[in-house]
Amino acid sequence: MPIICIALSGDGAMQMIGINGLITIAHRYKDWTDPRLLVVVLNNADLNMVTWEERVGAGDRKFDASQVLPRFPYAEYARSLGLGGVRVEDPNAIGDAWDQALRSDRPVLLEMVTDPNVPPLPPHVSPKQARAYARAMRDRL
Repeated sequence: MPIICIALSGDGAMQMIGINGLITIAHRYKDWTDPRLLVVVLNNADLNMVTWEERVGAGDRKFDASQVLPRFPYAEYARSLGLGGVRVEDPNAIGDAWDQALRSDRPVLLEMVTDPNVPPLPPHVSPKQARAYARAMRDRL
């Protein structure tokens, strides 16, 4: 069986450049030998990496005016382009959503609604950053 391509994106990156990519995918996928492509969008309505870099690196609280993203219906938009689109809000529905997406005969956008208060894991941190990271997690409310 051929390997399916899976792309993973945060909602901030999807709003910046990914939406245009979906238009291109919808335009071209019917010419592909194997049209199976899965785009997973982690939707937390937050520029999460920026938010947490500032919390950890500078000890700043989240600044909503620059870090909260506008709501966007990613899965619904994918369906409007003729692609598959599945939105998951309940963690208990994740398995079924993956099964549905992987069985599709066309590219699918799998929109996973996530919690912006869960920090991403940093690839590496200094001791100073680790202390700031711990403080940010403690003060994340």
